Amino acid sequence: MDKPDNLHPRATSANHEQIPRSETISLREKHVGKSCKLFFKADPLKIVRAQGQYMYNEMGEELLDCINNVCHVGHCHPHVVKSGQDQMAILNTNNRFLHDNLVLYAERLIKTFPERLSVAFFVNSGSEANDLALRMARAHTKSREVITLEHAYHGHVISLMEISPYKFKNQSQDDACPDQTHIAPVPDVYRGKYRDQDYPGQDLGEVYAEDVKEICEKLAEQGKKPGCFIAESLQSCGGQIIYPNSYLRHVYNHVRAAGGLCIADEVQVGFGRVGTNWWAFQTYGNDVIPDIVTIGKPMGNGHPVAAVVTTEEVAASFAGTGIEYFNTYGGNPVSCSIASAVMDVIEDEKLMEHAEEVGRYLKRGLERLMLKHEIVGDVRGVGMFLGLDLVKDRTTREPFTAAAQHVLTRFREERILLQSDGPYNNVLKFKSPLVFNKSNADRLVNTLDEVLEEIRLMSNFID
Repeated sequence: MDKPDNLHPRATSANHEQIPRSETISLREKHVGKSCKLFFKADPLKIVRAQGQYMYNEMGEELLDCINNVCHVGHCHPHVVKSGQDQMAILNTNNRFLHDNLVLYAERLIKTFPERLSVAFFVNSGSEANDLALRMARAHTKSREVITLEHAYHGHVISLMEISPYKFKNQSQDDACPDQTHIAPVPDVYRGKYRDQDYPGQDLGEVYAEDVKEICEKLAEQGKKPGCFIAESLQSCGGQIIYPNSYLRHVYNHVRAAGGLCIADEVQVGFGRVGTNWWAFQTYGNDVIPDIVTIGKPMGNGHPVAAVVTTEEVAASFAGTGIEYFNTYGGNPVSCSIASAVMDVIEDEKLMEHAEEVGRYLKRGLERLMLKHEIVGDVRGVGMFLGLDLVKDRTTREPFTAAAQHVLTRFREERILLQSDGPYNNVLKFKSPLVFNKSNADRLVNTLDEVLEEIRLMSNFID
């Protein structure tokens, strides 16, 4: 078939000659939905290639990537790329045919989980994984009531938008919480409902968990029960929140006592980012085991593959609905080959150990900045999941949003890519590929030191 006359002449090959940046912007504005946002929208970046922890724009400038938690083992890792290329040249089909890649990867993946989590379902994205997890919880408990955390984000499909306060509270036309969604306060001991400074010596994990217990009790008074409690094992969009160590243990006990299931969303924080374990929920102790775990993003290092891991009991309830589960691309041979290659790299290059060591090194560097700059209110995180909370006043902990945005702008000028997040968008959010190294950490800390000093000297700098 002849190509249409109006198709751009260089748009038919992956290796096409680069069109001018202005034309790229023009074509995006013309043909891509306006709700699809860009980083640095006032002056967006055009990225043409990447390798390891670095990205390169159309002018060949190298940028240090502290944003991408998807390219987990480094952009364009040769082993991961080759595994996909090799399998694609042989076969790619759906999982209704037997194929070794699917069963061998499922076996390998399951071995990283506690024993009771033994059944895997393969999908394409974190949103699909979380949507499927909700379906499983409803099938098992016969309840549609969902307990979620404030500031939570679990995906972009309708079922997940309804349990993601990070999104639905910003809808201008209707910011009401859906009736079947019940929001518990995020266990943020620095800026949340219950703060460390107000509850000295108390177990804030237990204190925050009481709010979930109250939701369960109110549901019981109405003759209802929770279908599930869902939470990221470390909350990312809420501002890189690390829960009190006992929180999930208490919450899981309350929810299960009320008849619900517990879902751990590991889409952003799994696959060894925490350094000490494959999965972030494991950092809270061996007795914290979810009923369902959702994974994605880093699983394919940029290739769209994700999964749900659950117990035999939950899987049996889901099968008992009589509705076949089929996903056209979930578990295809190419995706499974790529996902297995990602695990190869994590293990062979000891990236979990690397994440723990470099993450600890970076955190110490950020803590030194906290001693020097009053604007740094809190440094928190584990492994290569770190957050730096900027404040106007350490006593009141008033967020300093404008300062965070200034840091991002200056970092971009210094060719370092970083994000901010949290309910006030004042938390600098670090989530680089795991190959980020100590030299990179020094560069980030030194640059941040200079920028924070600039802000200190700008007496007219206001939010």
